[in-house]
Amino acid sequence: MSPDHLKQDRLHVATRKGLMIYQRNAAGWAHLRTAFAGSPVSLSLVSSDGRTVFAALNLGHFGTKLHRSDDGGATWTELAPPAFPKVESADEKEKAPAVVGIWSLAWAGPGKLWCGTAPGGLFHSADNGASWSLNEGLWNHPERKRWFGGGTVDPALHSILVDPRDSKKVAVAVSCGGVWRTADGGKTWTVGAQGMVARFMPPDLQNDPSIQDPHMVVQCASSPDVYWCQHHNGIFRSTDGLDSWHEITTAPVSSFGFAVAVHPKDPNTAWFVPAHSDQDRIPVDGKVLVTRTTDGGKTFSELRAGLPQENAFDLVYRHGLTIDGSGSRLAMGSTTGSLWVSENGGEGWQLLSAHLPPVYAVQFAA
Repeated sequence: MSPDHLKQDRLHVATRKGLMIYQRNAAGWAHLRTAFAGSPVSLSLVSSDGRTVFAALNLGHFGTKLHRSDDGGATWTELAPPAFPKVESADEKEKAPAVVGIWSLAWAGPGKLWCGTAPGGLFHSADNGASWSLNEGLWNHPERKRWFGGGTVDPALHSILVDPRDSKKVAVAVSCGGVWRTADGGKTWTVGAQGMVARFMPPDLQNDPSIQDPHMVVQCASSPDVYWCQHHNGIFRSTDGLDSWHEITTAPVSSFGFAVAVHPKDPNTAWFVPAHSDQDRIPVDGKVLVTRTTDGGKTFSELRAGLPQENAFDLVYRHGLTIDGSGSRLAMGSTTGSLWVSENGGEGWQLLSAHLPPVYAVQFAA
């Protein structure tokens, strides 16, 4: 199958004031429709055929909401979001935690899904989101009690990677709780963050795998043993199925950021969107750029064409950068409401809009 046949011509953009859906046609990209206008949509998930769409909303005082569409986003049905089991106890201090946000969604098979939440919960649905069950194996792991929030009050489970060779093999990443993996569908879990370094911790805890702060982890579809991570303290890569990570120290400009994307056919090619630093979460020198490596992190290119190069304050969240099945089409949305698409691997970027609400997540769809 040629790369052109793998290009996906719809783009779902989750923003603070709605889910915007764009369609590509002969004239280029155009806005198709907006769902949940005025409401904060934190994340969306689209099936491979583009028909089934999930949208997660965070309505603050009104709580976390979940909706599903079976017609590509034209109409929606509200579903009960994941919830922690009730705690039966006479002790008023022992209460079930509340889901305060959906941070990740991933397909686990036809009609099956994984959902990651704050505070650090992993849920599974076997009926297309109609009901959810807490993964007890991870929740009851003794190390989970050591997790803590990274920029949020609660730890957030933001990355879910299902191995394309075996759906029982799943990896998740937590801020701040490291990376965890299962080979039996979630019954048992082992930590997979050895080699990461948390420089915000005291020296004796910096190499502790259970308190690492991965901002985002992605897996190469064609080489599933290869993972890339944008960490709070740099860029890391695993080539042995999460047995170990090694730090990439060659990134230009800055190694701090949130987003990372990996080429679906080339495990050596990955993209990042650097920010100045943890303290100053803005582009370096007011210039937006994307960095790309094509040799496993040995060298990087700075991709700036079509991106603002003065007085820019755009930050790209962890789900704000995505790549389609061809490996050549990327999309990126920022906190200042800018949305870009690249058709050539990031060499050049086209601005679709500079007037959107802050963008939380982008995803291509058929």
